[in-house]
Amino acid sequence: MDAHRSELRSFARVTFSIVFADDFLPVYDVSDEVATVVDAEPQVVWEALMDVDLLDVGKRVPLASVLGALRMLPEIVSHLLHGERPPHAPESMRLRELAQMQPEQGGWILLGERPGEEIALGLVGKFWRPVIQYAQVSPASFTDFDEPGYAKTIYDLSVRTLPDRRSLLAGLMRTATTDEHARRWFRRYWTFGVGSGAHVLVHALLETVRDTAERAHVGGHERIEESRP
Repeated sequence: MDAHRSELRSFARVTFSIVFADDFLPVYDVSDEVATVVDAEPQVVWEALMDVDLLDVGKRVPLASVLGALRMLPEIVSHLLHGERPPHAPESMRLRELAQMQPEQGGWILLGERPGEEIALGLVGKFWRPVIQYAQVSPASFTDFDEPGYAKTIYDLSVRTLPDRRSLLAGLMRTATTDEHARRWFRRYWTFGVGSGAHVLVHALLETVRDTAERAHVGGHERIEESRP
């Protein structure tokens, strides 16, 4: 176990130095990183990441662990965590689908994608308010957006190649505020449970992707063995 953790930290240091987050949010107030080694090749892991349904991830996370992070969740996922199914809920909510939704519906900005390697989603808003106020921001204007009173958040998910046909699946979360007033409110908001809840949610996302990819990897090898004469 210790060797596994040491290997994970070593590869994570390399991975997190080359991410979209460095381009879109190089200066930030808070940051969190989650990573896991997957016993599957990168392409299999990437396909599992693109196909993961966030509604299913929301169902498998214990409610007690994410109460503080509900403000960071789409309203639909919040309903599901409370055992409710909201009206007009989509059949699925995958990463690329988030960019097609409005922020009020749980949508995010697709900041960038390197197919097979990395995808980054962003959001700008006053997350600490009872009713979140969002800013309409494009990928091109995300980095330079500086209207006072807002926070900018980026979620960067990546897949990297490891030896022995394995992969490193990683999630990097960063938030920057645009002025001191927003900074005070966001730090208070982050401290009272949102930070740990967001960590739990991303960890659950990576675990779901890892489990799916490893099942696909094993299934693929079994089919190859069965096809041999």
